[in-house]
Amino acid sequence: MKILGYLTRDILLHTVAVSFTLLVIIFSGRFVKYLAEAAVGNIAADILLPVMLFRLPGFLELILPLGLFLGILMAYGRLYVESEMVVLSACGVSPSRLAAYTLVPALVIMALVALLSLLIAPLGAAQSSALLDDPAKSQGLQNLAAGRFQTRSGSNLVSYAQTIAPETGIMQSVFLSQRARSSDGRPELMVTFAAEGEIVINPDTGARYLELRDGYRYQGLPGRPDYQVAYFETFGELIPEPEGGIRSAARVDGKPTVELLASSAIADVAALHWRLSLPVTVPIVAIIALCLSRTDHRRGRYIKMAPAFALYLLYLVLLANARSVMEESGGSPFVLWRVHLLFLALALSLLYGSGVWRKLRFRLANRSRHAAA
Repeated sequence: MKILGYLTRDILLHTVAVSFTLLVIIFSGRFVKYLAEAAVGNIAADILLPVMLFRLPGFLELILPLGLFLGILMAYGRLYVESEMVVLSACGVSPSRLAAYTLVPALVIMALVALLSLLIAPLGAAQSSALLDDPAKSQGLQNLAAGRFQTRSGSNLVSYAQTIAPETGIMQSVFLSQRARSSDGRPELMVTFAAEGEIVINPDTGARYLELRDGYRYQGLPGRPDYQVAYFETFGELIPEPEGGIRSAARVDGKPTVELLASSAIADVAALHWRLSLPVTVPIVAIIALCLSRTDHRRGRYIKMAPAFALYLLYLVLLANARSVMEESGGSPFVLWRVHLLFLALALSLLYGSGVWRKLRFRLANRSRHAAA
């Protein structure tokens, strides 16, 4: 029990340290990226930090398995370099027993990841989506400021609203101007006037639309007589979201797990098996890390860090691709689970492969000696 407590404490301390470092790096990078969106008006600045905090469990469910993986590599790498593993082996601690000891902290992390993946992260995603979809926090085409002309980032669109109701986000006296090209390639100008407008969110897809009411659209080249005038009672235009932006996360991530269990939609089934598969990765990567941590004093404790990290990234990439295949082609969930089976086989081969190969060579050598005698 003392050995188990010693190994468990060492692994968990390294896991917490690595996970905290990774969390600070990833959280800071995402915060700076989303802060740029707030700077150009894609989201309200005052909800940026609450939205990031609500999405924190979604970061942790991916960071903790990686933190455990690197924590085992660092903890056991130190034990190998300082010859403590040699002492444990001489005291009768076999690879199987060491794997059993390693699975104890892995099961703790697995339970935490399962709690995050199945319960806490969906709640956080739903809360962040509710904040982003709040009309009072998403005013106008790009959080328009009343009485100011604004230019949308990455386009030639100029927008203006005379007044904006803070409770509903409804804009009065809306003006839009955008440079574009006609079907024959000629430059032209599109100018839109509307009595009022507001942001409308599709409840199924989460896409945002600018809906204008009671207005006119003028399209053509200034100074030329061949321009078009169109009157509309209602006019809607999709508001494109920046790639990788804060609203780009799929709406299915905010659905409760119970709702996914009762759904037969392809996206919901893929999301459900993705949530179930995240905890399964923890014991698998723990065994792989145990096997890859073997080193000695000459090679050092960090010699296998880079290839081990590349192997972990390959694991995650294959899982993400399997989920994409399920969503796009409606494939069986086995597409996702066969990735786990592949890496489970790899973990077992790394753990027992050398021992099986030694026994096989020993038996072949004995048979050769008996045959020669």
